Amino acid sequence: MERVCLILNLLQESIDGITLNEVAQTTGLPKSSAFRYLWTLENHRYVERDEDGTLFRLGLGFVGMQSRHLEILRERARPSLEHLRDTFGETANLALLDGSHIIYLDIVESRRGVRLAASRGHREPLHCTALGKAIAAQLPPDRVRELLAETGLPKRTANTIGTVDAFLAELTKVRRVGYAMDDRENEADGRCVAVPLLGTQLPAAISLSGPSSRFTLQDIKKAAKTLLGAAAELSTNPVPQQRIGSRG
Repeated sequence: MERVCLILNLLQESIDGITLNEVAQTTGLPKSSAFRYLWTLENHRYVERDEDGTLFRLGLGFVGMQSRHLEILRERARPSLEHLRDTFGETANLALLDGSHIIYLDIVESRRGVRLAASRGHREPLHCTALGKAIAAQLPPDRVRELLAETGLPKRTANTIGTVDAFLAELTKVRRVGYAMDDRENEADGRCVAVPLLGTQLPAAISLSGPSSRFTLQDIKKAAKTLLGAAAELSTNPVPQQRIGSRG
């Protein structure tokens, strides 16, 4: 099972596909054994090959299962996001780690005329967003370093974290207090607070975001407490595995 997970993780991180040699080297398996694993996954539609038969990539079975998993999470999180929006009057977000970036799965926009809101499907790097910090704080430091090496640490504002060591120190603080904050680091006039969704079997987080002139640091502390409660409720009843498999 561990080697199957290694293979699927390798496939998930690859854009163009991976070779049999790459699978063997990563898993430590002989090429014959690596091929048998891939052949079995291919028979169950979790892996597919390119036209030449030399590159392996994720198949429709895995993508369908993952999509259903995300759909269920989005359905379950929506009432919590709406409640957060209505309680604080600011935009509520649900995001997931997708490759080296976070991707917004759902957004419940503030009803106020001036608001801070991304678009569903929008992608952002980890280092300058509260959502990214909340998710990264749950990852091993070596993995975080790998992700930052892929994206760099582009300077979005004067407050954006600019070094890997500073970001890792920030994650230590996130783990200590239980929530992450973006204080005008991604948008010069924006603030955001986020907490991870532990127990959902996905690298996901929820957040509240608003203009910094209105969403004060005191508001951030109050919002963090409410977000932690919402996250705990969502994580208490993880996405049912039987439902996921039935749609795969």
